[in-house]
Amino acid sequence: MKYNWYYTFSRIKLGIIEESGFITGIFFGDGAGDRDCQTQETPLLKRAARELGEYFEGRRKVFGFPIQPSGTAFQKKVWDAVSAIPYGETRTYKEIAVQAGNPLAARAVGMANNRNPIVIVIPCHRVIGHNGALTGYGGGLDVKEYLLALEILNK
Repeated sequence: MKYNWYYTFSRIKLGIIEESGFITGIFFGDGAGDRDCQTQETPLLKRAARELGEYFEGRRKVFGFPIQPSGTAFQKKVWDAVSAIPYGETRTYKEIAVQAGNPLAARAVGMANNRNPIVIVIPCHRVIGHNGALTGYGGGLDVKEYLLALEILNK
């Protein structure tokens, strides 16, 4: 059974999905990722929300709840590389492509980030353009800028 619940942190509304004891989705807004879910708050969803709340308060840099993102082998390599970016730091799409084993796949890294099922925890907001520009983000560039500023402030 899949469960989901919605929480608002600062000015950001997130939906969180749990399945089989893992967080399998964190998404922006309403309803985009909660198909086939029972709307019910579970202990794991509460824990994830508490840790996300601590993140938004600047008190948490690493998450401890179990995650299980679903994706292709390449997407998982990208998400592993993105997850290794330290709090308050950034990497370029090219740097992530190199780390994921395909130096010519910067655009594919962008597409993998676009499909990131567990935003913030898999911190795709830390991936920027080669010239330092903030580029596409599922929550909007204003949210990406906000998250990066939050991390830099609390580093």
